[in-house]
Amino acid sequence: MKFEFVSDPQISVKIDQMQRRVRWQESLFKEEAIAQTKLVIDEKDTDNPQFSFLVIGDSGCGSHLKHHPQRKITEMMLEHQQSRFILHMGDVVYQVGSSEYYHNNFINPYKEFLVGGENPQHLKYDDLTFKLPFFPVPGNHDYYDLSLVYGILFQATWLPRRLLRGRLDLDVGWHGSEQGNAYARAFLDYLLDIKGTVNLKQHLDNYYTAKHQGDRCLNYQPGKFTRLPNRYYTFRYGGIDFFALDSNTFNEPLVIPDTEAGKNKRVKLLERQRELAKREEAIQAAMDKLDPNNYEDAEQIDDYYAKLEYTAESQRDIEKQLNQVQQATDWEQLDWFRDSLIASWQDESVRGRIVFFHHPPYVTEATKWNQGQTIAIRDRLRQVFDNVVKDIGELPPGRSVVNLVLSGHAHCMEHLYTKDTGYADSYTDWIVCGGSGHSLRRQRREGAVLFQDGDLDSKPIGQSQLFIGRHGKGRNTKRPYSFLRIDVQAGEQPEFVVNPYVAQWHQRQWHEYAEKPFVIDQ
Repeated sequence: MKFEFVSDPQISVKIDQMQRRVRWQESLFKEEAIAQTKLVIDEKDTDNPQFSFLVIGDSGCGSHLKHHPQRKITEMMLEHQQSRFILHMGDVVYQVGSSEYYHNNFINPYKEFLVGGENPQHLKYDDLTFKLPFFPVPGNHDYYDLSLVYGILFQATWLPRRLLRGRLDLDVGWHGSEQGNAYARAFLDYLLDIKGTVNLKQHLDNYYTAKHQGDRCLNYQPGKFTRLPNRYYTFRYGGIDFFALDSNTFNEPLVIPDTEAGKNKRVKLLERQRELAKREEAIQAAMDKLDPNNYEDAEQIDDYYAKLEYTAESQRDIEKQLNQVQQATDWEQLDWFRDSLIASWQDESVRGRIVFFHHPPYVTEATKWNQGQTIAIRDRLRQVFDNVVKDIGELPPGRSVVNLVLSGHAHCMEHLYTKDTGYADSYTDWIVCGGSGHSLRRQRREGAVLFQDGDLDSKPIGQSQLFIGRHGKGRNTKRPYSFLRIDVQAGEQPEFVVNPYVAQWHQRQWHEYAEKPFVIDQ
């Protein structure tokens, strides 16, 4: 099975299309002084400094063989009714973010969180209302597309896949996300559908009635109106500012310099590209020898499928690094994030700050730790944090620019802590929560310590504190899917108690357990 059927739109296309869908900064928004990146949760208890929230990511894949990790994680989450909202780290629907798969891969698994979820078959993906506030960010799969030729090909294999009872269902239908359109229709306030200035003003008068930091903004009403104003946004709860970013538009790998070191890097990337092509052929040959009707073979096929997906992702990442035509970087979003962080630090009522997005800047998962996108996200985040510190001056002792950075993309759960990196992202806690449904990945063989230049001779800049991912071999393979509950404590300088919960699939059985909680107190 080849995976070249997936295409990733250009960054400029993603930005333009998403701005068009929310009618970004049209004249009426300026006349009404509406901030399109802010929302207020319309609940009585939002000033309570002690609260909990849940975190999931990379979940939207439906069932695997005879087990359904996404649904199992949901059942465990339902036991935490005290939580005030859910953050989703992206990749809401696999493989290509298609509206065709929102029922199987989002609505059905999360039906208890949706108004009308007792009859999920009647819900429409573009008309969802959440009972419990649900705050996602887009992942790379939420932007992917599929050519018509491949859509026809996959439809031609629909009957054989059904006869195999879905064991080889790749979550691919006629089309992809349409440049993120399905995600936008599912979660954003899709204003493009509103015709005429009069109708738009009426809509804004009905739903943009809240005030946040002096700005008029969207009023998020659980159970009534739960749209998001934009693909990146901010909200406050219990004195904590939350910043949701779209990392898909500032993850373009850095240009390889035209130096001797740059030439050596290009040679290594080309060698790696050839290795991946050979690995892909070997995996496909091995898959052809397996019987999907045999349970153990089917589980092996599932593992091979995950390896093929990783191979395809790595090939795309290398192609982007080798492509010297640099794509646009979403500086408008990054400048907004910088200015929002500065304003947050200047507001004495703010106790802490959490930022969440899809691509991790730091991770030791084997397939993501040294990707070009990972390094690019790290570089751009460092620029933002450095500029914030330049503006606000020296940080208070024991504090970092943000209390916590949450991300997904890497299919695991991991807690990392950075040491002195030489930048304003030093001494910061980073949590990857990307193990809530899709095929899990292993930790890298190179170990838990990350180095500035990626090799042992350079400066150590961070270390993994906890890693929950696939481990073991053959029949002893363990697949620990996970989610988090984070308890925010009261106090001027709050503590964040992080509770990892695990549903482990091993030898055809589920095993539920909780990892030891850990505290983030900077």
